[in-house]
Formats: sequence, structure tokens, C-alpha cells
Amino acid sequence: MVRKFEATGSAWSVWRVNQAARNLLESQTRPLWVVGELSAWTRSSRGHRYFTLKDAKAELRCVLFAGDAWRLPTDPKEGSHLRAFGQLTVYPARGSFQLVAKKVEAEGGEGLWRMAFNRLRRLLDDEGLLDPARKRPLPERPRRVAVVTSASGAALQDVVAVIARRAPWVRLVVSPASVQGEGAARKIRTAIELAGRADPDLIIVCRGGGGAEDLWAFNQEETARAIAESPVPVVTGIGHEVDRTIADLVADRAAPTPSAAAEMAVPEVGAVLSRVEDLRSALPASLLGQVRARRSRLEELAVSLYGSGERLIGLLRMDIDRALAELVGGARDAVRERRLSLAGYAAGLGALSPLATLERGYSIATGRDGTALRRRADLPAGKEFLLRVSDGEVECRATGG
Repeated sequence: MVRKFEATGSAWSVWRVNQAARNLLESQTRPLWVVGELSAWTRSSRGHRYFTLKDAKAELRCVLFAGDAWRLPTDPKEGSHLRAFGQLTVYPARGSFQLVAKKVEAEGGEGLWRMAFNRLRRLLDDEGLLDPARKRPLPERPRRVAVVTSASGAALQDVVAVIARRAPWVRLVVSPASVQGEGAARKIRTAIELAGRADPDLIIVCRGGGGAEDLWAFNQEETARAIAESPVPVVTGIGHEVDRTIADLVADRAAPTPSAAAEMAVPEVGAVLSRVEDLRSALPASLLGQVRARRSRLEELAVSLYGSGERLIGLLRMDIDRALAELVGGARDAVRERRLSLAGYAAGLGALSPLATLERGYSIATGRDGTALRRRADLPAGKEFLLRVSDGEVECRATGG
């Protein structure tokens, strides 16, 4: 039943009229979906969105307050067709009729979500973050695994149970984060950064299933870049098998569920024991092979070293022979030169020798002591002396004065 304004003798204020109209409109209508073409989309400094929906005959002003606007994956394009769910009301300060929206979607249900998903995917792909070549291999036997998820969610319990069963020696480090709601992407990024500082071998990022809005924190740029910048490999297990997020595309490995992510991250204990047994069986043959290989290598080195030594000795012998020949030849030349020099000196001395004078027919008188007798006074009568001639000495005596 439509409520009527009561007649009164006093005049109403504008505010009272607008407030009464607002109360009447809100009491007589329920929240509803409105479909129309988007026009004049604007964002205020406080995060509110103001826009208009119109069709061929009319237009309706709308507002989406910040408390609900954070759920939008992206701002819609001008001229696109939207569905807005909200309450019809009157804004008392201006007396304007409007729709206070609680939810805005592109026609088709998930149009805005798909638009935002594809836009971010293209951006990250252009930067090379989706390139399979940058994916890091997972460690074969991790000893410490960090888990980023809600501390109270079932996903964490699933991961703990799987790892305890498959690899009980693995130490788990939990870095809790809100996985949905306002600011969830920022909290997930912080949790991944903290997990990376705990020196894990790898990180599991996971959560249970949900709708597009529930999983949207894993389709945001903050989460994607945190995974790409992780110092160790990241395995994601987000939602159910049909869900595919941007985080999955950036991660080093993506599993369809949290449990599958845990199975992917650690080996099964039976497989590890089997591998240990295989190694134990192969160890003797492996050691024998290494010994044979090293012995063969030593023999090759010995042969090579012997050949190198022989070549070195030959070269040294050649150098010694060459040096000896040069030394002998030099000595012979020196002796020849000295001999020629001595012969020259001897010839010079011979020309100056008194013996050369004797050869020319002269003789020399000397005393018994070899003193030369040059003057007559040196030969008194009866003095015995020696007369030196070219072929010897003759004993003589002076006879007169």
C-alpha cells in the first residue's frame, strides 16, 4: 500500500521533502537489477564511482560507493552495456533520483572479470613473465616448504595432510594471508615476500575454490609480480580443476587443487626409498667404473708425460751440443789469434836481441859473472874472460896492455 503525505498547515523545508521522498521510495521498492548503456563513468578521490545508465528513452544516475567498488576487477569502458544491482533512492541534499549500486557487472555475468583478466595477461605476457622458458624446475627433494594461504582455511589442512603422508621429513613454514576480500592481493604479496625470507626450497600458494570474485586476489597484478619475484620456485594450487588464474600462469608449476600442489611439491616416501635402494645397488658398479676410468686416465697421463719428457731431453741435448760446438770453435779461434799475436811479438823481440848481432859476425866479451866488458880498461893483462860468438862461448885471456 502506497503511503501518502499528510496535509498540514505549515510549510515543509526542502530537506524534509527530499527526506520524505527518499523514505517513501526506499520503503516501497526492493533492490533490483537495472540494465543500460554506460555513460559518464567517473572515480572520486575517495574511491566512489559515479555513472549513468541509459537507454533509448531515459537515463538513470547511479553511484557505487568505495565500500563496494573495491570488488570491481576493472573500470568498464564508456558505452558498454552494464547490469547494476542496487536500491532506488533520493539524494536529499540535491533531491536527485538515483540508484545506489551494490554490484556492477558487464552483460554476460563475468564480462568485467574476463576483460580485466585478459588485460593483465597481455601486460605480463609482453613483459615475458608468462614465457615457459623462465619457469624454474622444482627441487627433487625439498627439505623446507613454505605455504601461503589462509591460516583457517581447509586448503592448509589439505597441504599439511598430503605432505605428512608423502614426505614426513619436510619442514612446513606457514605464511598466512587473507585470500579474498578487500586488500587480499596486497596481503598475499606480503606473505609471499615473508615466505621467501624463511629460506625455503619452494613456496606453495593455494586456496580453496570459489567464484570469480572469490578468486580475484589471484588475478591481480600485485600477486602475479610477487610470484614472479620469488627467490625460489612457486607452485600454485588455487580453486578447483576448472579454475585458471593469472597466478597459475606466472607460477613455475600450477596444480588444479591445493592437495595436488602438495603432491607436486614433494616426492612420495616410497619413491624416495626405492630411489635410495636403486642407488645402493648401483653404487659398487659405479665406484668400479670410476676407478677404471681414473686408472685409464692416469695411464694416458703417464704415457703423455713420458713422451713429453723424451721430447724435452732431446731438445736439451740439441741445445747442449750446439753450445759445446760454439764453445770449442770459439776456443780454437782464440788460440789461433793468440798464437799469431805471440809470433808477432817474438819476431819483434828477435830483431832487438843481442843474439841477432852475433849472427851478423860480432862477438861480446863478458866476465865469468856475465858482466859485459866494453872498454879496454876492463881487460887488463892476464884477465880471463869469455868471448860470446854466434854459436857459443870461447875462454880467453888478455896478453898485453
